Amino acid sequence: MSRKWPAKMANTVLRYDKMVEDALRGVLRDSLIASQDGLPGDHHFYITFRTRHPGVEISDQLMARYPDEMTIVIQHQFWGLEVTPEWFEVTLSFNRINERLHIPFSSVTAFADPSAKFGLQFQVDPSIEIDSEGSETEDAALAEEASKEPRAETETNPAGDAGGQVIALDAFRKK
Repeated sequence: MSRKWPAKMANTVLRYDKMVEDALRGVLRDSLIASQDGLPGDHHFYITFRTRHPGVEISDQLMARYPDEMTIVIQHQFWGLEVTPEWFEVTLSFNRINERLHIPFSSVTAFADPSAKFGLQFQVDPSIEIDSEGSETEDAALAEEASKEPRAETETNPAGDAGGQVIALDAFRKK
């Protein structure tokens, strides 16, 4: 029995790289879903995302502090973790101020769980990011420049208490 594919299907290019990346983002999604009622054992997550990516919602104060990229730590102090197939929301404390973050999975560039010695990196197209006036940036030169800026990190102690330390996610990346 032979099957004829419609002409449209015959010309389709399979983007395995995108398929694999979407599947790996599912690991992040499933990890968050499993942690909605608290993280099991010593697990804790470092999640890096592009702050100007469409759909990201953070306060103006956080946007000013992290204009391109931000790393959050989900460990002891997080509230209201909500996960959907396309995004997650969480409330974290920054300098004793609770902030609600809305983060599309498509904006995430890295995920790590140091307790399991596990980490993933993702590609995010910077050419679709929102510029400071709120319109989408299509200028590849600006996008390339933004990607060269140093990565921002949050404190491991999000409440801002004395003794907090900054952890660079680069320590968990393969060189």
